[in-house]
Amino acid sequence: MNKLYALVFGLLLFISCGKDKTNAGEDFSKSSSTETSSETSSDPASYDPKRGEGKFTTVDLGTGLDVAMAAEGEKVAGVKCMSCHKLTDERLVGPGWKGVTERRTPQWIMNFATNPDPMIDKDPELQAQLELCLLRMPNQSITDDDARHVLEYMRQNDGVK
Repeated sequence: MNKLYALVFGLLLFISCGKDKTNAGEDFSKSSSTETSSETSSDPASYDPKRGEGKFTTVDLGTGLDVAMAAEGEKVAGVKCMSCHKLTDERLVGPGWKGVTERRTPQWIMNFATNPDPMIDKDPELQAQLELCLLRMPNQSITDDDARHVLEYMRQNDGVK
């Protein structure tokens, strides 16, 4: 009798864990959002790999490093970034930050920090990075000011004086 109960329980468990037809084809690896702007649903062919996807078209860096801004960026990065990134070129969960300001434009970095999901969906280099890291960068809800501070911290890490 116990074997019959175990068999019925196992069968019910198997059936209940099956894929629901209403979710068929749904990709759970992408973050879900109830908001969809025209900016995030635009054609991937219109994606600018130098600027990224987002509101930043230009970023004024000034003539040199803003030390106070970099110090604020270090605080923000310590809370929101350093659990997945290292300041070296070594990968932790995500890629290391060494040289990122030499490889990417300031507006790309700012757009990615504040708007990662659409950029991951459209940027071929980010998609290749995703295959290496196996984890999408989560949206950390970084404000524009915090993103600018983190950018300055990245510049400091890359030796800007």
